[in-house]
Amino acid sequence: MTSTRSIRVGGRTVELSRPDKVLFPGDGLTKADLADHYRRVARRMLPHLRHRPLMLERHPDGIDDPGFMQKDVPDHFPDWIHRAELPKEGGTVTYVLCEDTATLLYLADQACITPHRFLSKADRPDHPDRLVFDLDPPGDDFAPVRQAALRLHDLLDDELSLPSLVMTTGSRGLHVVVPLDGRLPFDEVRAFGRDVAELLAARRPDELTTAPRKQARKGRLYLDMQRNAYAQTAVVPYAVRARPGAPVAAPLAWEDVDDPDLTARRWSLSTVDQLLKENPWHAAPRGRSLDAARRRLAAVAREG
Repeated sequence: MTSTRSIRVGGRTVELSRPDKVLFPGDGLTKADLADHYRRVARRMLPHLRHRPLMLERHPDGIDDPGFMQKDVPDHFPDWIHRAELPKEGGTVTYVLCEDTATLLYLADQACITPHRFLSKADRPDHPDRLVFDLDPPGDDFAPVRQAALRLHDLLDDELSLPSLVMTTGSRGLHVVVPLDGRLPFDEVRAFGRDVAELLAARRPDELTTAPRKQARKGRLYLDMQRNAYAQTAVVPYAVRARPGAPVAAPLAWEDVDDPDLTARRWSLSTVDQLLKENPWHAAPRGRSLDAARRRLAAVAREG
């Protein structure tokens, strides 16, 4: 077994310790495979990571071990890795910022299988520039997720003139992401998202719900807004998930959601080359103000 592997990238050398360490036992995928993936997708992935505090999902003993979530940067991380010290109740947390490929590979060496990002940037942590609707299936059928995402897209893009993006989470569902200009605090952004979700649920009361308690959902899909708060995180596009098969969170074009064969785990570490052939988010919309959208939403709600 090779003890180390040196990777030269961006003027730095990252030492990959125990590169043959198996992280996905059912698939035989190693730490070296994980690092190779993150090097391959870095150009696409880094714009979604830069300047954003990260929570690290680490599995040093592989995905069959529970692993752990890490917020504070360990003391042994090298000085060249950027950090952001942000407030929490009763103190502060020092988060990793992933600004370059070398940092991404160093995190892979630490068996960080999945980086989870803030919806805001480190310089304005209370003001999100992303609004995320989290859509997971209420059962085994993925069709309700696709249908809910398409209905949400119609409401946001067509009725509210608020462009949105969609991605698989690599886990269970889809995220619908709205780029924002970052001017409003989390409370106002979350309130807007909740109003959108409540309007959509009122239109499809047999299919959709905003009830956070599972007992109240009665088999309906939950329009989850819980990620839209300070220090909450969402999975990053192109991130590997700690699940059998090493599924990858993948940006989609909206027409992809029409595909009845779409699932949250369509793409994986072993098929990422196919995923990289196209970039469905290459013309992603710029961040928008919510001012006009809030006025449109109020008008749409009045009209019923």
